Amino acid sequence: MKFTHQLVISSLAVLVLSACSNSTQRRQAKDDFTYLETKEFSEWQLPEGATPEFYPNYEIPQGNYHGGVGHSVDVRPPQQVLELIPGARAERKDGEVSLWLVNKEEADKVWSTVLKVLEERDIKLLSQTSDRLETDWVSWVYEDEDVELGSRYEVSRVYVNNRYGFKISLIDWREDGKQMPVSSTNKERYNAMMTNLVTTRYDLDAREEAARKARELVKQIPISMGSDRSGLPVIIARSPYDVLWSRLPNILPKMGFTLEERSQSQGTIKAKYASPDDEFWQSIGVKPIELESGTYTFLFGDLGNRTSINVTDSSGKPVEEKLLRDMVPVIAHVVDQRSKAE
Repeated sequence: MKFTHQLVISSLAVLVLSACSNSTQRRQAKDDFTYLETKEFSEWQLPEGATPEFYPNYEIPQGNYHGGVGHSVDVRPPQQVLELIPGARAERKDGEVSLWLVNKEEADKVWSTVLKVLEERDIKLLSQTSDRLETDWVSWVYEDEDVELGSRYEVSRVYVNNRYGFKISLIDWREDGKQMPVSSTNKERYNAMMTNLVTTRYDLDAREEAARKARELVKQIPISMGSDRSGLPVIIARSPYDVLWSRLPNILPKMGFTLEERSQSQGTIKAKYASPDDEFWQSIGVKPIELESGTYTFLFGDLGNRTSINVTDSSGKPVEEKLLRDMVPVIAHVVDQRSKAE
């Protein structure tokens, strides 16, 4: 009854990335490279006296065009920048990646994440200031690459038109230990991959912080009787729904309930009850609740900063208000004991 919804890397370290194709397969869209053996085009010879008529639909543009062919062509889809920082906007230009943040505080936090990633992965630096750094060589082993790749990066803080961010630029490139020019394809792909190391670390930090706050919140959950939006008696837990829900698998079994089915989206838990032993009731200091052994369904309602709790029997009928009142000190005791244990 839920009412609302809710790059170890050293200077030559190796980052192993998985892929589903080999180095040859990823460089060809279909078949093989026999198209490279195609003979040069020759001028169309018309019979004497014939008048040529050409349609422009398939006319090949004239000009000098430069680009890879054969094994130098990379047909993999572009590497995407993972949008894991709330409010951030990724901007890609000439292969470089800039990440724009909502304010200076957020930009400072992301810059700290950049430094943390470099330190944790033992990435050596050739130079470093408060707003710019340059890495030593970082090696990549990629299953769909022919040789070991190496890259160096410049990471800098950016402030343009009252916008804060940071930019990652691939400045040097080598293949199998030989330094080579930085191609636009490699710049685009490996800049994005380095950016994703930062965004994924930021996301991990954010999740860990949210979990820490949730643990702090759950340590103080007052339990009392109250009424739902219809005025019917319910147990009220002064805790957000998501926080309480994450703790229920530890709370209810302590009370004698064996969990059978759970649905967070619906806010229901089906459990089988068997009364705990006398030692449990003595530790609480109350008489055992007069709840018969059997299967019951807990109904949880999201009331914003509070959560309502109701219970129905196997037939779907709500249990009596007295039983709900008797459960209040039991739930409060178990929650308190779990908080002290943590």
